[in-house]
Amino acid sequence: MSRAFYGWRIVGVCLIAGAFANAFGLFGAGVYLHELVATRGWPTGLVSGAITTFYVTSALLLIPVGSLIGRHGGRPSVMIGALAMGAGIAAIGHVEAPWQAYAAFFVMSFGWACLSLTAVATTLAPWFERHQGRAVSIASLGASVGGMTGVPILLFSIGIMGFAATTTVAAAAMLAVLLPLGWFVMRRRPQDLGLLPDGAPVAAASTAARPAGWTRREALGTWALRSVMLAFGLAMLVQVGFITHQVTLLSQALGPAGVSLAASGSALAALLGRLMLARFADQISPRATACAVLALAGVTLLIQGLFPTPSVLTAGSLVMGLTIGNVTTISPIIVRREFGAATFGVVFGVASCGIQLAAAMGPSIYGLLHDAFGGYRLPLLLAAALDLVAACVVLSGAAPRAARP
Repeated sequence: MSRAFYGWRIVGVCLIAGAFANAFGLFGAGVYLHELVATRGWPTGLVSGAITTFYVTSALLLIPVGSLIGRHGGRPSVMIGALAMGAGIAAIGHVEAPWQAYAAFFVMSFGWACLSLTAVATTLAPWFERHQGRAVSIASLGASVGGMTGVPILLFSIGIMGFAATTTVAAAAMLAVLLPLGWFVMRRRPQDLGLLPDGAPVAAASTAARPAGWTRREALGTWALRSVMLAFGLAMLVQVGFITHQVTLLSQALGPAGVSLAASGSALAALLGRLMLARFADQISPRATACAVLALAGVTLLIQGLFPTPSVLTAGSLVMGLTIGNVTTISPIIVRREFGAATFGVVFGVASCGIQLAAAMGPSIYGLLHDAFGGYRLPLLLAAALDLVAACVVLSGAAPRAARP
């Protein structure tokens, strides 16, 4: 692995983009939910529906985003993602009616589709072969950095400047950083620089013809891909719902300082989990690792649902952080390893679309069950069961017999 290889600059941009997208998008959504419910007096289920719209729309966009990156590289994805995410974040602090919140999250969904881990993994697929798992894991560290800093920054800034000013400043900061990086640093593929994946010189590479990649239909016909979609669809439904409602859940037992510390601790744990995965990603079985992670998440959610004391909720947030980082990272590693790089954007684009459509239901399921039963016990118990099912499903899959590079 050469330190001079340009692909690691692409990893760096993806890491920074992920930090902003997760700080003010994924993790920020929980803060926006809490603020809109608290300041506008809207029902939790109603606002959760706007966040569900955000995830549904972004999920449907993942297939065209994967194709866009496959044809043109990561530059247009970063540029469009920054503009859309920035516009939605700036708007969410100024909404005065529920339909405006839905519109702001709808615009934000275009940004999330372009800056999500799906876009990152597709961007990096042509750049790495031997170090593919490590590259994706390192780039995903941005999600942990964003989660670790986003909630405290937003809550602190809202307390000082107010909701509207905070979202405006956050949007401006995102645009100021990501637009120059996207324009000046991003490149489509290593061959454009006279290199091959991992930095190997073109002259040193074998000139043998490579087999064609998978078609979308062929990939969907395998249990390998369907098991990934089902397992991680359930897991992401649980995870996104938990992240979205984490601030509100913790607020029922902790004060503002405790909520910030617990949320930051959760993100720090996610960072540590991703660092461990980055170290061993290319040596371990990703399916076995995913099974262990999902089982741990299921048990943790079960305990939080049964014993929702301040200490249990705080400890549960920390343990969930360890699982949050790796659940989002392992699915593209599995697909890249089992289906290859040639058509990764096509194959993982459809897989991630199905996964995120399921994930989109998380905020609304948690919110509606919370409103119907007056608390988070039932949502947490249901989430625990779904994670345990997902752990069994992911372990049942295997690389397709007609595997292609």
